[in-house]
Amino acid sequence: MKRPIMLIDLDRCIGCLSCEVACVQEKGLEKFGVRPMKVFRVEGLSENPDGFFLPMNCFHCDPAPCVMACPTSAMRKREKDGIVYVEELLCIGCKACIIACPYGAITFNPVTMKVEKCDYCYKRVEKGLLPSCVSKCVTNCLYFVEVEEIPKERHRVRRIDSELYREIFGVGEQVAG
Repeated sequence: MKRPIMLIDLDRCIGCLSCEVACVQEKGLEKFGVRPMKVFRVEGLSENPDGFFLPMNCFHCDPAPCVMACPTSAMRKREKDGIVYVEELLCIGCKACIIACPYGAITFNPVTMKVEKCDYCYKRVEKGLLPSCVSKCVTNCLYFVEVEEIPKERHRVRRIDSELYREIFGVGEQVAG
């Protein structure tokens, strides 16, 4: 069974925040601080005065700690594709999922008193469209792909290059002859 994942090419991200804006618009969020897709500037990791931008959203973990922590079963994981989403009517805003998430990918919305998170815009995906953040990314650094087996290293920050594509997708492998 194929499962969707999002790949991010860190070399292409310029920190323009178009993915954040697209996400906020798609979800109709009113309050500025509520962002299911976030872009962080990472710097100071070496002696060189350089940095990079890191777009980050939900990793749709397997197993998903937020789903296990939710006392009302509002946080759910779809069986067919592994997408984790919030059943808004069941959410009581207890924030147990926020505490359980190891990546800080879930946000409390003080306007609705419920949680918000990336759900890969699953309603768009069901219509054959890309998630909003991917379709609006001006540098094309976000890739939404389906793979048979989700790589165990998917949570690791790593530059996307031809070697990583071969490793994940088995594309471009040369036959020894």
